[in-house]
Amino acid sequence: MTEHALAGGRSISLPMSKALEISLRSLKIRFGRSLITTSGIILAIAFLMSVWSNNEIIGSLRAPNKSDINLLLQKNGHETMAASGEAATSPEAMARLEEERSKQAWLISLSLLVCVVGIANAMLMSVTERFREIGTMKCLGALDSFIIKLFLLESTFQGAAGTAVGIVLGLLMTLALAFIDYGMFVIDYFPTAGILRSALAAIVSGTLLSLVGAMLPAYKAAKMEPVEAMRSDT
Repeated sequence: MTEHALAGGRSISLPMSKALEISLRSLKIRFGRSLITTSGIILAIAFLMSVWSNNEIIGSLRAPNKSDINLLLQKNGHETMAASGEAATSPEAMARLEEERSKQAWLISLSLLVCVVGIANAMLMSVTERFREIGTMKCLGALDSFIIKLFLLESTFQGAAGTAVGIVLGLLMTLALAFIDYGMFVIDYFPTAGILRSALAAIVSGTLLSLVGAMLPAYKAAKMEPVEAMRSDT
C-alpha cells in the first residue's frame, strides 16, 4: 500500500516546500535529541578530518626537506626526505616509507568505517524514535513518498550540520597537536589547498552517508501500517 486515503477517499500529496518546513520545525522542536543524534556524526567526521588534515600537514612539512624540520618529523616517528633534497632510496628507507603509507591507509580505512557506522547509527535512531509521529501523519493521509522525503531531508540537514562541526573540531584538534610537535613551522608551511580539499571531501562524504544511512530506516518506517506505527513504543 503506497498511499493512505482520508475518510473521503482522497489522499494528501504535499509539496517539497511543505516537507522542508515540517523537517525544520521538527528539528527545532527536537533540538536536544537532534544534538544527541548528530553527535555520532560529529565524532565520526572529526576523526576522519583529523586523519586527513594530519596527513596534509605532515606532507607539507616533509616537502621543504629542511634539517630542523626533518629532526622534528623523525622525533615524532615520521619518515623524511634525504638530506640531499632527493627522496631516500635505500632499501631500509623505502621499507619505512612503505610501512608508514600502509599504516596511513589502514587508519583512513578505519576512520571511514567509524564514520559509516556512526552516521548510520545516528540516522537509525533519528528515524525509529518517531514511529508514532509517522503513524499520526499516515492516519491523516500522508503518502509513503512524503514520509520518506521528510526523513531524508531531516537526515541531510543533520548530516550537513554535524559534518561541518566535525570538520572544524577535527581540524582544530589536529592543529593544536601539530603546534605542540612542530611549532610555527605549521604556519609557515600550512597546506591550505590540501586542507580545503580534505574539508570538501569530508562534508560531501558526511552528507551523502547521512542520506544513505537514513534510506532504509525511512523506507521501513514509511511502509508501516498506521495502526502498527501508533502502537510503537519508540
